[in-house]
Amino acid sequence: VQLQASGGGLVQAGGSLRLSCVASGRTFGSYNMGWFRQAPGKEREFVAVINLRADRTYYADSVKGRFTISRDNAKNSVFLQMDSLKSEDTAVYYCAAGGYSSSSRSYAYWGQGTQVTVSS
Repeated sequence: VQLQASGGGLVQAGGSLRLSCVASGRTFGSYNMGWFRQAPGKEREFVAVINLRADRTYYADSVKGRFTISRDNAKNSVFLQMDSLKSEDTAVYYCAAGGYSSSSRSYAYWGQGTQVTVSS
C-alpha cells in the first residue's frame, strides 16, 4: 500500500490543522493506521493510532485531548485533527499502516511526511 500525507503548513500557536493521508490499493481497511512525527535532531515519535474498524484509538500523552485521529475506509483515508497547537508540535508528520502499536517497528508502510510548523 502506498500512502500520501498532506495538510501540513505554518500555523500560530493555539491554532489548528487537519492532516490527511490517502492510501492506494484496496486493502486499506485491513490496516491499523498511525501517525508519527519527527522534529529536527530528534527521533521519530508516536502520535496516535486508530484500529482498522475505527472503534479504538490511542494517543501519546503529549497530544491527548488536543489531537483526534479518524479514518474513512470508503475513501482510503486517515486524518489527524490537531487543535491547540504548540511550538513543540513542530515536526514532519508521517502516516503509517501496520499494527495497532505505538512502536514504529510495527508499521510496514509509511507516507512521505508533511511539515507542520507552529510559530509562537
